[in-house]
Amino acid sequence: MAFSRRTFLAGLSAPAVAPIILGAANKSGSAKPVIGTGAHTYEVTHDWGELPAEIQYGNTHGVVEDSQGHIYIHHTVNKASQSHDSMVVFDKNGKFVKSWGPELMGGAHGLHIHKEGKQEFLYLCDTKRSVVVKSTLNGEVVWSIGYPEESEAYKPNAQGKKIAYKPTNLAIAPNGDIYVGDGYGSSYINQYTKDGKYIRTFGGKGKEAGKLDCPHGIIVDTRGKTPILTVADRGNARIQRFTLDGQHMDFVDGTKQPCHFNTFKNGDTVVPDLGARVTLLDKNNQVIEHLGDDSASEYRKVRTMTRDKFTPGKFVCPHGACFDHAGNIFVVEWVEVGRVTKLRKV
Repeated sequence: MAFSRRTFLAGLSAPAVAPIILGAANKSGSAKPVIGTGAHTYEVTHDWGELPAEIQYGNTHGVVEDSQGHIYIHHTVNKASQSHDSMVVFDKNGKFVKSWGPELMGGAHGLHIHKEGKQEFLYLCDTKRSVVVKSTLNGEVVWSIGYPEESEAYKPNAQGKKIAYKPTNLAIAPNGDIYVGDGYGSSYINQYTKDGKYIRTFGGKGKEAGKLDCPHGIIVDTRGKTPILTVADRGNARIQRFTLDGQHMDFVDGTKQPCHFNTFKNGDTVVPDLGARVTLLDKNNQVIEHLGDDSASEYRKVRTMTRDKFTPGKFVCPHGACFDHAGNIFVVEWVEVGRVTKLRKV
């Protein structure tokens, strides 16, 4: 495990030119789409946020809200972008606040926010450099964790070759333990203390209970009496649940390509599904709605196209999602031009 202290502040910037207000209006001037039913009805604003002209999104991978209502977007950065900042921050109204993180260009993936005492921290997964980074909200690095060399599962073979490691997302338990999903590497989950000290490894590639195939997203579910580690076992097209010491518990139905999770204070959980829909689960993990469902489309072709090819009110490849404090939902998608959608609860 490698620790380092660096800073992303060199990439901190403010808009130097007029912003591009992507979601201000649609071309026809018609009303915005409305999706969902009953208490789970939402008005759709695609391309939300006043993105500065010098920043061009790459694939938008992660989204969180801080206690001040600021929305953080983690993206890979388009190669044509003048700015290489991978983190873009907006206020609750979509006004650009700041950007930082050029070192994460191309690898920006998982994003988690966690309050520790009176301070909030961001935890970022970089699939290009294969590191997990803890930072302040301004991008100042607290520590980073590299290859899990302490784990027997990651020891070199007889020829000295190491297995792949590309962390995609992480979760934090009530006691501060950190669970890192090696989604694009070897499908293990690595557990650390709050200070980054290695504890254990479990999972590994397979289809049987307790095994994983791309543990892409991960959350510690604290809605019940006992915290449960819930994993988006995307390659196996399922959600799998574990005890906090890595023992398999059960599976949750209702998703096809689950990417990650976020839970609202009423117990609802939003699950971005790469297969062109966003799923809402209730506190008992029963499906409430599949929002913006376009799973019958050729979404993997559409994701490489320009945004005028995207169908209003439908999703292409949802990759990250979070509730804000008011119950609205922000969705970011794995599309080459990047897309941030706000679902305003109505």
